[in-house]
This record gives sequence, C-alpha cells and structure tokens, in this order.
Amino acid sequence: MAPLVLLAGMNCTADLWTGCGLDDARTPILTSASMDAQVARLLDELPERFVLGGLSLGAIVGMALAVRAPERLAGLILISTNAKAPTAAQQEGWQEWRARLDEGATPLELQAGIAAALLSPPAFEDAGLRERALAMGADTPPAVLRAQLAMQSTRADLRPGLRGLTVPTLIVSGQDDGICPPVFHREIAAAIAGSELATIPGGHLLPMEQPAAFGQLVRTWRRGL
Repeated sequence: MAPLVLLAGMNCTADLWTGCGLDDARTPILTSASMDAQVARLLDELPERFVLGGLSLGAIVGMALAVRAPERLAGLILISTNAKAPTAAQQEGWQEWRARLDEGATPLELQAGIAAALLSPPAFEDAGLRERALAMGADTPPAVLRAQLAMQSTRADLRPGLRGLTVPTLIVSGQDDGICPPVFHREIAAAIAGSELATIPGGHLLPMEQPAAFGQLVRTWRRGL
C-alpha cells in the first residue's frame, strides 16, 4: 500500500488527525512562503509514490502538487477546501493577520478569533474540541503561520488544472462548514473525472469533529486503490 501523507491546514497541527486511525501517516508541516516552493519541497522530501491528503490549505497544496506531478500520486484526499483563487476579502484578511503578528499577536490569539468558524455550532459548545482547536494555534510558531499566510497569497485558480487530473480522488466536505461549504467540494468533484464525494455532518475541522466517521471513510477508500 502506498504511504499516506497528511497536510494540516493553516495554523493547525497533526493533532487534527488524532483518533482517525491513520497513525501510519506522515504529517509534514507547511513552512514555505509560496505555493510553488511548498510543492517543490514536498516532491523533494516525500517518497516516489504516495497518497496525499490535506485539509483546507493542506488540500490546496495537495491540489497544486497533483496538477504539477500527478505521476507521483497513488491517490488524493481533499478535505474542507477550495480550489478557487483567493478573493480580495481573503487577501485583506491575511494581510490583517500579518499586521497583527507584527504587532505582537500570537497564533493562539488569532485562532481564538475564528474558532467559531472552524467548528460546527455543536462542536464549538464542546469545551474539549474548542480547546484542541485553540491548542493547534498555540502550538504553531509565529514564523510558520507567517509563512503560511504568505503562501495563501500566492494561490491561483486550480480548477483548470484539475479538469485533466486522473488521479483517484476522494473529496470530503463538512455539512456545516462555513469556511468551505459543500458547494466548493461539488465544484472540485465536477472538475476531477471519476472522483468520489462524501459529505459528513460537521464543520471545517471535520477530522477533529468526526474522527471515527472520517477515518473509516478514508481507510475504506484507501484499501480500494
């Protein structure tokens, strides 16, 4: 079976995958300041062939890598993500976060400001889940978050490149994801021929909210590759 690589989203850590039963996965940290540089680094460091999964920014990196080097992938898993180019509002938001880091704000403080958007309403009421979401920000060094913010600004519309992709692809969306709603994932599924689309109750940090259901879905799909 091809090795599994999982990429967490911006200001997140490998704790995102805790309890999913995917403990054999490698979990590189996104530390490059541009999408092209991050893809090049992963291609240099990872095995010759692997299954690549990612959430949010991690999945955007995954799509960019798949478009650039599809021959390296035995499979692709895209979770809670968006293939479109950034909007002006997103660019402004990332610039605001960079300015706040310059002023001394911590990744934890920035994470706290969006915690309600990262989790579905029921999950946000769960103190344990809320604290884990915040802890990922606390465990992210400011320099790493700064690089990830810079990388976000280099994103492009990936949909044209996805239309020629033949890599087996599983797309997973959270039914209550307010950041990357299910319609974003339907667009990606329409672009990638033969892809599989699943929607699970939950928010943006879907593997953290639904580790059992998410893990079972991925393990079953991976065995079928």
